[in-house]
Amino acid sequence: QVQLVESGGGSVQAGGSLRLSCAASGSDSWYCMGWFRQRPGKEREGVAVISPGGGSSGYADSVKGRFTISRDSTKNTLSLQMDSLKPEDTAQYYCATVRSSPFPPFANCSAAFRRGDAYYWGQGTPVTVSS
Repeated sequence: QVQLVESGGGSVQAGGSLRLSCAASGSDSWYCMGWFRQRPGKEREGVAVISPGGGSSGYADSVKGRFTISRDSTKNTLSLQMDSLKPEDTAQYYCATVRSSPFPPFANCSAAFRRGDAYYWGQGTPVTVSS
């Protein structure tokens, strides 16, 4: 069992930046990791996904060019740098271990990520962007 704990959420004005972190209690280095969010009144959606080695990543169209996902497998941490934040980015943000085989082809990760299919989920951290 792996526990994921997010941090770094908060309130910021539009145009500002936040950096979210996710600490894993065990090693998830064999698996893709992802960030998801649930906006008020909306279903949970995928934001960004990264391969086990960090060499491949993918983003939702709504955050491309503004958000950057990264991971440090030696420290079992996952990060999401969020720049040029918009009010519509207001949401509860979750990190997750994407469900797949160990060291999967990135296409498999992406498919699972789009389905929201994950082994483990964090409790979430809130982000509020004011206009």
